[in-house]
Amino acid sequence: MSDSETIAAGYAFTGPALDLGALLWDGVPLPDAQIRIPLPMLNRHGLVAGATGTGKTKTLQLIAEQLSAQGVPVFLADVKGDVSGISAPGTSNDKVAGRAAEVRQQWTATGFPAEFYALGGIGHGIPVRATITGFGPVLLSKVLQLNQTQEQSLGLIFHYADTKGLELIDLKDLRAVVTFLTSDEGKPELKNIGGLSTATAGVILRSLTAFEAQGMSDFFGEPEFDTSELLRTATDGRGMVSVLELPAVQDKPQLFSTFLMWLLADLFHDLPEVGDADKPKLVFFFDEAHLLFNDASKAFLDSITQTVRLIRSKGVGVFFVTQTPKDVPGDVLAQLGNRVQHALRAFTPDDQKALKATVKTFPNSAYDLEEILTGLGTGEAVVTVLSENGAPTPVAVTRLRAPESLMGPIDAAVLDQAVKSSSLYGRYAQAVDRESAYEKLSETRPAPAETPKAAARKAPAKEDESMVQQVVGSGMFKSLARSVGTQIGREITRSLFGTARRKR
Repeated sequence: MSDSETIAAGYAFTGPALDLGALLWDGVPLPDAQIRIPLPMLNRHGLVAGATGTGKTKTLQLIAEQLSAQGVPVFLADVKGDVSGISAPGTSNDKVAGRAAEVRQQWTATGFPAEFYALGGIGHGIPVRATITGFGPVLLSKVLQLNQTQEQSLGLIFHYADTKGLELIDLKDLRAVVTFLTSDEGKPELKNIGGLSTATAGVILRSLTAFEAQGMSDFFGEPEFDTSELLRTATDGRGMVSVLELPAVQDKPQLFSTFLMWLLADLFHDLPEVGDADKPKLVFFFDEAHLLFNDASKAFLDSITQTVRLIRSKGVGVFFVTQTPKDVPGDVLAQLGNRVQHALRAFTPDDQKALKATVKTFPNSAYDLEEILTGLGTGEAVVTVLSENGAPTPVAVTRLRAPESLMGPIDAAVLDQAVKSSSLYGRYAQAVDRESAYEKLSETRPAPAETPKAAARKAPAKEDESMVQQVVGSGMFKSLARSVGTQIGREITRSLFGTARRKR
């Protein structure tokens, strides 16, 4: 058996699978040698990597289309604004027809069911918001760029708010709690929170104030997005493709990458265990993955690693999308069983180093991967996946199929119409600001002193006055901060990332 036949045999799966393309051997596609990913193995996670302009986005689109067609919901983060076309049929041309003929693809222009979301409603899409309580201290520390000590201190502040029933819905709620704890009234409470210094609380307060000043308030509040919306199928049985539009927040990379992690963490803590299923409940594509790992604390990285390791048993597959495998920490990379590596550039010493590191992450193969990876064309990739029995397949240089949906954005007016006609729009479009920590703490602050004339005009009844005096003069009123909210509910239990585990 020749090397090419051995590789082809490694992808001859008997069960349902996604078709990626045809084996490329000596620069020639072999249509009879189809390169595929077994559908049950999509929850074993994956990596789509490659330099800018090598076709990563089209690969995501190709995989998402086939998952949807097989009834699997998909989540896509649209960083550049060119994934919305998945909802519209593609356009045939000579290039598409030529690619389809080369890889023996029965290409049919097809649009797929899609929902469009936007962080905080900034941009085109149904608004995606998180409450501060739901987001949790660990993820919030990442977007506030707090150090480890400050992160731990923020966790203590959340703990205080949780136990006192001070609901943290939006940024002003958290700012109100920190302001209270650093005030003369709240300093006794601050002393009761172990390990939290006034100076650190002040740093956190300044970070929050600066964060709000940058226009970040829109991303936090209610109604909080229910991540179970991502698990829906369309009426025809196809999986819904959830597209999170991110172009409007490209200048806030830490925010959107951490929000993606919140979505994943929330799914992880709400979904039941399913073990090894015939197909995933959801495949989640984590674009610009390097932004998540940049400057992350050890505790944060440990939480990511554990989430990725355990979410597989809940039927969710996660694909990290980035430029090179070295962008992903080794403990996470080791869990990514399916790999689609597009071309890499080797113009600088750093590029050369990244190239050698990438080659070492692949199984031994008949290819000179250093040469192959720098010579791949657009829409070509080096592939290895997990077979039906969980073993790595042979490395295969592949000419990928063409997506059947539109390879580009749909018209803005069409996108807006799709958003406003969605059944979810009425549920999430309008922000709600109900009573929470900010209002509760504002109510406890003493009213401004009245002038004698104003007091005389009021002339309250003697019985009422005595009742007010009793309440105001009581020890309970004076220590309201220590007891506020304890009647409202018990402490919120928090998860791996400090996100709220109680159903909201």
